[in-house]
Amino acid sequence: MKSKVTMQNIADELSLSKNSVSQALTGKDGVSEDTRKLIIETAQRMGYVYSRGKKEESSLPKSGKFALIASDFAFSMHSFFGQIYLSVEREAKLQGYELLIQSIGPDSVKELLMPDFVQNRSVDGMIILSHITTDYINALLATGIPAVLIDHHHPQIKADCILTNNRFGAYEAVRHLIQLGHNKIGYIGDISISPSYYERLEGYRLAMHEFGLLVQEEWVHTSAVEDGTFMCSYINGLSEQPTAWFCVNDGLGFFLNASVRKKGLSVPDDVSIVSFDNGYLSRISTPPSTTVEVDLKLYAVKAVERLIERIQCPDQPYTELLLPTRLIVRESTVGPRGERDER
Repeated sequence: MKSKVTMQNIADELSLSKNSVSQALTGKDGVSEDTRKLIIETAQRMGYVYSRGKKEESSLPKSGKFALIASDFAFSMHSFFGQIYLSVEREAKLQGYELLIQSIGPDSVKELLMPDFVQNRSVDGMIILSHITTDYINALLATGIPAVLIDHHHPQIKADCILTNNRFGAYEAVRHLIQLGHNKIGYIGDISISPSYYERLEGYRLAMHEFGLLVQEEWVHTSAVEDGTFMCSYINGLSEQPTAWFCVNDGLGFFLNASVRKKGLSVPDDVSIVSFDNGYLSRISTPPSTTVEVDLKLYAVKAVERLIERIQCPDQPYTELLLPTRLIVRESTVGPRGERDER
């Protein structure tokens, strides 16, 4: 007797995810029309019996609960991670899942104390937002609950990750400065906070190397603090000022802007500044800052989508998805003064 054809059989035949097949066969959004047509034709050829618009009870994601887990520090950064959290909540509800929120404090991190819903396995999946610690994240993963990481990865963490293409985003920001005529460009960040900031340093160095520009190590600060006093002290202590800066986030860009102006320099006439994230501080800076935009809503869509796929196909290889960025040019960047004077 011929065995019943399932959605997984169709997915295997086409090398697609089971979730994509279910979306196509039930008339849901999420796949292109060409892919939908291919899936339907393949289902008919294989003898699959389906009814468009109806759920296949044994195959489609069932309603349940997801958990969003992040450190106290991440939740305190409302302008960035707050938007991701709200987008994840909306996307989870669209897919029929309730979202539980858990902030992890320093004591819980130190003692590896798991939330109650993790200990009693009362959630179907976890979305882990940003960096906590590698040990803590691995303790969460050790429970066997399907999980996806947003905006964090590490060689010792084996999980699906949704990430920003930090290297290429930083590269484009620095390339923008170089194309304006700058060749004395600095970097400000704290690479100990997140792999993202280290990757943005790599993007900065890649652009400088590709265009044959010297990296002046005095202008590369890899342990910067988002604080006005700190930034003024650093800027005032430099033997020579660069004509442009790349900052790994809008907060550092905001404090750098204020410190440069306090020193009597003009932004952008004397110093151009590019930051990263397109958050609130980039828009209220004087002048508004050129920045690299991250698609926070797409983070949520892809994280929930991948988590459902992981639940349905637990043996799939782990993947890292890099989301593109977009450079937004505002008034904080112009060509260096000398080059403008020659025109």
